[in-house]
Amino acid sequence: MTTDRRTLLLGGAAAAALAGLPRGVVAQGAPTPGPLDPLFDRLVQAQLRRSPEGATSLGLDKGANADLRAKLSDQSFAGIAAAKAQNLAELRELEAVPRASLTPDQRIDLDCVLYTRRSAARIGQFDFGGSSYGPSPYVVSQLSGAYQSVPDFLDTKHKIDTAADAEAYLSRVRAFARQVADQTARMRHDAGVGVVPPDFILDLALTQMDKTATPSADALVVTSLRTRAAAKGLDPRYGRDVGRLWDAEVLPALTAQAAYARELRRTASHDAGVWKIPKGADFYPAALQATTTTSLSPEEVHRFGLDQARALNARLDAELKKLGYAKGGVGQRMDALGREAKYLYPNTDEGKRQAIAYCNERLAAIRTRLPAVFERMPPYTFEVRRVPVQTEAGSAGAFAQAPAIDGSRPGLVYFNLKDSADWPKFALATTTYHEGLPGHQMESGLALSNTGLPLIRKLGGFSGYGEGWALYSEQLADEIGMYDDDPVGRCGYLVAQLFRANRCVVDTGLHHYRWSREKAVRYFVDAQGDTEGDAAREIERYCVNPGQAASYKLGHSVFVDIRDKAKAKQGAAFDLKRYHAAVLRYGRVPLDVLRQIGDTWVASV
Repeated sequence: MTTDRRTLLLGGAAAAALAGLPRGVVAQGAPTPGPLDPLFDRLVQAQLRRSPEGATSLGLDKGANADLRAKLSDQSFAGIAAAKAQNLAELRELEAVPRASLTPDQRIDLDCVLYTRRSAARIGQFDFGGSSYGPSPYVVSQLSGAYQSVPDFLDTKHKIDTAADAEAYLSRVRAFARQVADQTARMRHDAGVGVVPPDFILDLALTQMDKTATPSADALVVTSLRTRAAAKGLDPRYGRDVGRLWDAEVLPALTAQAAYARELRRTASHDAGVWKIPKGADFYPAALQATTTTSLSPEEVHRFGLDQARALNARLDAELKKLGYAKGGVGQRMDALGREAKYLYPNTDEGKRQAIAYCNERLAAIRTRLPAVFERMPPYTFEVRRVPVQTEAGSAGAFAQAPAIDGSRPGLVYFNLKDSADWPKFALATTTYHEGLPGHQMESGLALSNTGLPLIRKLGGFSGYGEGWALYSEQLADEIGMYDDDPVGRCGYLVAQLFRANRCVVDTGLHHYRWSREKAVRYFVDAQGDTEGDAAREIERYCVNPGQAASYKLGHSVFVDIRDKAKAKQGAAFDLKRYHAAVLRYGRVPLDVLRQIGDTWVASV
């Protein structure tokens, strides 16, 4: 991929991280400093200081930020208020930048960073909630809250190689207890202003809380340090100390949070959408814009989803008829296909191991084909894993985690295999392409290894772009022949596309048109043949992440529209590699910015 030598100030943690990148990632020669570099560098450092967890996950808890290895983010009222104030100060500084002095590429960088601060400021006007996959009205749910995120973070992201690592781990365990207590206090505040999760969301969260709030002998946070410290020959006292900390500080905080969640559950309503909460009618459009990065209204998103679903139903109907499935609606026929034993892995640990092995095989197979359609490949390794058992009850069906920027940890794709019936074999491949290659791991890996992209841009993301690209990647996998000998897999791909169109319908249905949880679940079951359990997990996710589900198909439509315009102009001269280079060149951007990038590129070819 050819790019202009856009700027990156290698100071502090950024320099330390990039110095350790895999061979071939850092281009020869130093980028020329630009006018935005000092500002961006300060914003990056502030961002890392606000999120020690993010710094560790990206491998940026080094050098000047080495102290972050022993910290977690501040989840108190004061911490949230300070973050909002800092965001507003950064927004004022960014808005004061003289645009006329910038190159076109630098203006794109500025617009992307500005978008994140403006979006955060709009959401910050609401005095409740937290975040998981995006703005959430609830501090704690089945997908959000320290109780469910920190144990996995400590186990998989916090390295244990030295005594200093173990000491930092203990400090983070103390901070974990504070985070839980602080979030419980915010739950109380939110309940006081009428913001309480639905009863079924609290049920899911309580199931996970009870699994987390175990005695120290069974707690993942404790056993993880004990096992890894012993493997490195470290002092046995670390194992004893973490057990004492768990019993004395963490377990009481978790127990108190679960007790309060049970108190809320006694009077919680069953209403699913954010329309029920104070200011919910304002919160949903703000969340929809933040996650989709478009200005479409809920009504427009709903109509878009219905239109897309009609077209995809027709395609899927034709493919199913080729397989001999001609009777009943598309959803009924996909349900019948998904019940055939030959497409199901046993619902056992061994069966789930086989499913993960198949996904890793598909990931390796498609990687060999990608150089034919991409100018550059990410230098990182990638692998598929199973969602940890303790969080699978409320976890999303599948998701990706980007690699550490220094290459010390691979990019990861997780599948929720709580019930193997939710994942027939024909559904696994397309999701592997979406979450892995050429999907999320492709575009994030290219962005992380792009020395022309400012670090602040590598650390951010936009759901409309990221999910839109991942959905386009499912289409690309079909176009490069991954289903040529797998017609059932092609049905899996098409129903996955239909699923994302239906998400636009269901998300707006829940939060704007006041659908019930049950109506939304039934819509998925009837429209695309989902199992009740899989449909329920998806709907429950949308209930705590308003708007995010609509970002996939909206983003996909922008990528396809740009490609179609280029094809119409160039005809036989159209070059897929050049198209991919153009839309991936700037990393994740808001969809409105992507349209501008696409129009400029199409005009130039």
